[in-house]
Amino acid sequence: MNAMIPEKNATHPRRGRFGYGVSSFLNSIADAGLDLIGRKSGDANTAGKHTDIEVECNALLSTLGEASGTAIARRVMDRYEAMDEAEQIAFFKLLRERFHVDFEEIKQVATELGEKGDDATLERFLKIAEPRRQELFRRLNMAPNGTQSLVDMRRVLLSLVRKHPELKPVDSDLSHLFTSWFNRGFLTLRSIDWGTPAAVLEKLIEYETVHEMRGWDDLRRRLAPDRRCFAFFHSALPDDPLVFVEVALVKGISRDIDPIIGLDRDETDLAEVDTAIFYSINNCLEGLTGISFGNFLIKQVVVELAKELPQLTTYSTLSPVPGFSRWMNNAILADEDSKLISDDERALLTSLENVDWHQDDAQRATLQPLLTRLIAHYLVIAKRGKNPADPVARFHLRNGARLDQINWLGDTSDERMKQSFGFLVNYVYDLGTIEKNHETYVKDFQVVTSGKVGALAKTSIPADNA
Repeated sequence: MNAMIPEKNATHPRRGRFGYGVSSFLNSIADAGLDLIGRKSGDANTAGKHTDIEVECNALLSTLGEASGTAIARRVMDRYEAMDEAEQIAFFKLLRERFHVDFEEIKQVATELGEKGDDATLERFLKIAEPRRQELFRRLNMAPNGTQSLVDMRRVLLSLVRKHPELKPVDSDLSHLFTSWFNRGFLTLRSIDWGTPAAVLEKLIEYETVHEMRGWDDLRRRLAPDRRCFAFFHSALPDDPLVFVEVALVKGISRDIDPIIGLDRDETDLAEVDTAIFYSINNCLEGLTGISFGNFLIKQVVVELAKELPQLTTYSTLSPVPGFSRWMNNAILADEDSKLISDDERALLTSLENVDWHQDDAQRATLQPLLTRLIAHYLVIAKRGKNPADPVARFHLRNGARLDQINWLGDTSDERMKQSFGFLVNYVYDLGTIEKNHETYVKDFQVVTSGKVGALAKTSIPADNA
């Protein structure tokens, strides 16, 4: 093992004593239930071996015993996990078609509800209006490691829905359940440092997608005394962070990424810091896509940092702009009638085809004002429906941040150059205006900006459209 890897704890308080303990306990219940089912069927070793999975799912829905229910749930999940892709598709279609709602019964009870308007009929209506597969998923969650298995199941389902849109209702049911199961009230905020068990630290390296970690030495630098890392955890997934944020403690707002994650950066004396920079936020589990944790995480981390370091006066992100290049290609360059650029500027943008354009002083000087004007338009004015076009902007603005600063060539890594021509953005979380900004956004979809960014966005609008 690499000498830099922290030693794993043999008595991890959440895994060794809780996670594994519960899993072993559920397995013992499942084994007892399997033995019970076997005795009833006459053969504990072959009971259910060739049973149709639909029969087993129906049996799970009808059983009242905890042991037998846990046993059937484990058996269904074991069978699912042994499926190839074709079998998985067939299984999800089975859930879609045979574990849906009975529309005729719904119509009948809805008519009764309209006539009677009583609580008993309403209760019947609500019960039958829920697809049977929702209750099936709840019972499958009884299996050992059931939550993890269902999260993995949704990861697979999301990949299949693109080619099989008829499976969307199944995904909607899992998403609906996860919204409740992973409610903020069930999550625990944990600070992560170099002393955190290796099982968790390994996940940070694996899940970091904003600024890829280059091994254990890089991770150690990101957990240095002038850095912080916080994550949300769920008791059912004790060693899997659901979302984590990396924070740099610095003096003044950072405008580029290299001083934050550079291999030869200098550490900042904590006595001098006045700013917290949120430079990387990562949702970790694909199966929880669409279940938002980041908004709660940032606000709680701000509270935690304010307690630890009361001298902090500014909380800002240093964020990528992942959709800018794609938007410019589709909305401007592919549209010969676009009014956002002149013919001369269109010709100038062809120099972006040279991947090393940013290393040429003359090209940088020529392109900077044009690209800065266009990205301001993209961030403030361009829309997807009523919302800003950029996904990172939508996230931070909804949370109450202010679009504060656009940073030219803040990140010249290959990925960021492809996404946004190297631009990074500061979104500032001002404790005195977060709630006001949030309300402004959710009610009117207004992009709250600094005066400088707002003025720049206005210059991006052609005079005849202003």
